[in-house]
Amino acid sequence: MRRTGIVLAIAALVAVFSPAAAQAVTGWTTVGSDNARPLDEGQGLATIERPSGTIYRYTGITTVPVDLSSQGWGHVGDPGSAQGWYVEPYQRDDRGEKLFRVESPDGKWANYKHALESWEANNNSFAAVTPDARWMVAGEWGTMDRLLVHPMPGVAHTNPSANLPYSSAIRLDKPVRDIQGCDFVTATRLLCSSDDPEGSLFGTTKPLLQVDLSGALSGSDVTGRVTSLGQLPLKSTCSGNFETEGIDVAADGTLRVVVLSPSWCVAFDSKTWRFRKS
Repeated sequence: MRRTGIVLAIAALVAVFSPAAAQAVTGWTTVGSDNARPLDEGQGLATIERPSGTIYRYTGITTVPVDLSSQGWGHVGDPGSAQGWYVEPYQRDDRGEKLFRVESPDGKWANYKHALESWEANNNSFAAVTPDARWMVAGEWGTMDRLLVHPMPGVAHTNPSANLPYSSAIRLDKPVRDIQGCDFVTATRLLCSSDDPEGSLFGTTKPLLQVDLSGALSGSDVTGRVTSLGQLPLKSTCSGNFETEGIDVAADGTLRVVVLSPSWCVAFDSKTWRFRKS
């Protein structure tokens, strides 16, 4: 009986710590996880592909540049990248402008500001760049039936002094809640990480969502068909409320999603989960 108890205890530990035991999402196989530091890796991530090599970039509370935080942009969301371009989304709490901090393929930075539309939420949760780097999709917090589209700053909109305009929308066929990040898989498909705490929209909390577009972005509204691929892995030594964060799909096909652990475990066993297409 003692031996059986030991075996069961070991099995329980393996179920908690083994990446292979993480809950699967439809169409993707969990291949591992990396520790995610909550302060500088806790908001999002992006893979930047340039001739000089591959760069892995994370965002978090402590990655906000001092000059931006001193001007009121205190929150950075999930970044995006395509064609060597990299963009970070920032928000402020006074319904002022949104800001997108952009790095060009040659390493130069520029700040582009977007004045809110009258109907637009001030949240700036993520930036996703189309594969051709011509368009950028941004997201609002809460329950939404749209994603917002802008001309890609630095590429299709090149004057940092001019307002970055709203261009069009992805009109979703069903509402989504608390989207933390999206990234393009193809020109007409995005994957999005949802921090939905309720589960009433898709039958599960914290789902990985797939959004299939009626056409590639071109400046006019398109529709987006939303499908849940299931719940993202929620594994920790602590129980409680997990927080789903940013998402990235690399050129080699690796999908990565940041999930922060509950309670005090956020400091040491939060994870960036890695997936490969099944």
